[in-house]
Amino acid sequence: MKQLLRTNDPASIAFAKALLQGEGINCFEMDVNMSVLEGSIGIFPRRIMVADADYEDAARTLTDNGIDVDDGD
Repeated sequence: MKQLLRTNDPASIAFAKALLQGEGINCFEMDVNMSVLEGSIGIFPRRIMVADADYEDAARTLTDNGIDVDDGD
């Protein structure tokens, strides 16, 4: 899996997941449960991960919709 997006903004996460689902690209949101440990103040970013084979299509989908993507590391 490759990291597609890393952000503290829950709206960006929701938008990105909706875009990817609309394109039929499976994604996995990581670090969701960190909010329990941090007290829901949003200091730990969440990550959207996609399969290696889907990375290029997913990155293009988000970029076309104005969301900056990570380099996939």
